[in-house]
Amino acid sequence: MATKTRTTGRRSRVMDRFALFSECLLVGVWIAAASLPLLTFPAAFAAGTRHLHRYLAGERGGLREFAADAREAARGGWLVGAAVWAAAALLVLDLAAVRAGLPGGPLVGAVGIVAMIGLLVAVVRAASCWGPGARWRALLAESGRTTVRDPAGSLLLVCGMAVVVMSGALVLPLAAPVLGAVAAAATAVRQREMSR
Repeated sequence: MATKTRTTGRRSRVMDRFALFSECLLVGVWIAAASLPLLTFPAAFAAGTRHLHRYLAGERGGLREFAADAREAARGGWLVGAAVWAAAALLVLDLAAVRAGLPGGPLVGAVGIVAMIGLLVAVVRAASCWGPGARWRALLAESGRTTVRDPAGSLLLVCGMAVVVMSGALVLPLAAPVLGAVAAAATAVRQREMSR
């Protein structure tokens, strides 16, 4: 009888973990779909991490709640998305200068790439902290400090983003569900921060 209970308990844990994994993949697809206007990525990511927080807390949530959160977060989040695209355009110009052979180009290019990665990590961290009524400027200021103070969490997010890029390079449609893994990583990093 004890063996059967132990087996049932293990099976239940495996099923719970698989359910969380599948929820992350679903959230990745939702984030990708809500990010199609391109400027809405921070808002979509914020809604995705908020959905995962609800899921982990055992609260009710689904596509309707995700969409409501995405709309709410987009009010200020689209400006953050525009800033990310502006930074990406500057990075492209930076890399063009490197290819043109300008003096100091390789150093400037490396600094530009590191700065862009840092910006993306800060935006992802800010989005994972978003809640209704939160101001993006305050979230970004705090997440910028946290990005530097918590290098382990930042590295986890960088690795997650690298997996999305590599998945998209191999098979483009895979990048969408893998975004959910980055949302899960951001949720875990946020939970770790809060527990300190």
